[in-house]
Amino acid sequence: MSRSIFVTGTGTDVGKTYVTGLIVKKLAQAGLNPGYYKAAMSGNARDEQGKLIPGDARFVKEISGIKQPLDTMCPYIYESAVSPHLASRLEGNPVKLDMVKQGYEDACTNYDYVTMEGSGGILCPIDFDTEKINLPDVIKALELSCIIVADAGLGTINSVVLTYEYMKAHGIEVKGIIYNHYHPGDVMEDDNIFMCNLLTGLETLARVSDDDTELDIDIEKLTAIYR
Repeated sequence: MSRSIFVTGTGTDVGKTYVTGLIVKKLAQAGLNPGYYKAAMSGNARDEQGKLIPGDARFVKEISGIKQPLDTMCPYIYESAVSPHLASRLEGNPVKLDMVKQGYEDACTNYDYVTMEGSGGILCPIDFDTEKINLPDVIKALELSCIIVADAGLGTINSVVLTYEYMKAHGIEVKGIIYNHYHPGDVMEDDNIFMCNLLTGLETLARVSDDDTELDIDIEKLTAIYR
């Protein structure tokens, strides 16, 4: 039976995709048949034939080395670099929850560990004009637990605690936090991590520096957060 986790962030550009790529790479190196999935991606470029390429999915595929076809990784791809709900308003093809669920179920059929990445932060709307879908609706519909990716730097205490409190208030299980852009020995960043753990009760799963190509976490600890 396939096991899954949802990766959310404290905001846009905290490095969810980079961290997700390292997670999937770790699973692949352990021979655990991992797959990747994302409900909606915006801000994508086109290839020479004019076809939109899911950039986040391509990055994860390249860094992890998995063979999963790109066209199975994300059902909704937009060019506009805005929230998916606005991108679909501008470009058409609004997100449908049934389509997201079907793609997720297909991934679970073909891969043993499915890592699903969110769009932006936890409050990112992915459809507003038709079904009014926010990321928590997707997480609950797919019965997923989550990990939070946060920037280790200035401001992270506020963003981590607010993200966690929102998720807790909405009945979303959080397994722990991965801190990105971490500088070993930085007093402020180490204190940020200490305070976030103290205020949320969440475990630090890993710290990721900008030049890291591997995720520093035991494979047993990593697989234990999937369900």
